[in-house]
Amino acid sequence: MTSAHHSNTSYRTVSLETERLLLRPPTLDDFNALHSMWSDSRVVAQVIDSPLTKEEVWARLHRIVGHWALLGFGHWIVREKRSGKFVGEVGFFRFKRALTADFDNAHEIGWMFAKDSQGLGYATEAATAALKWLEADSPCKETVCLIAPDNLASLAVAKKLAYEIKDEVTYRGKSMLVLRREAASD
Repeated sequence: MTSAHHSNTSYRTVSLETERLLLRPPTLDDFNALHSMWSDSRVVAQVIDSPLTKEEVWARLHRIVGHWALLGFGHWIVREKRSGKFVGEVGFFRFKRALTADFDNAHEIGWMFAKDSQGLGYATEAATAALKWLEADSPCKETVCLIAPDNLASLAVAKKLAYEIKDEVTYRGKSMLVLRREAASD
């Protein structure tokens, strides 16, 4: 399956702006900030088994850029508009997880925010902008996300974004919730 989504657009031109945030695809300059966030055990504990090494964050950065280059969507680096401070990342991906019959047919959304940027509404604000962009520029009709049942902060964000729990699956030996969101109607 191929995607023609944004096939004529250079991914570096896909930037978004909200009241407080700037979202743009990553560059090499974002590596240290990404490593700082993904290597912080307080941040990643609800999502992955252990903090990421520099090598793993480097591979993750390449995977994000690869999504933009090959599929026309991916994760954005999120920064405060006023200060330029790195606060996290949000975006879409396709990891071919094959968790449910139609999981891989939808865009999967994910977000991760640095510890000192959590609890400020940034995840909801950034994800809302990302979803509006996707729904305006893509034939995508729904999105999915995968959240651990005990990740109450992410479940709260998902609820604000109108995601509903649709299934519980085992992913990499852990129980995970599959949430779906229908595209906003015009």
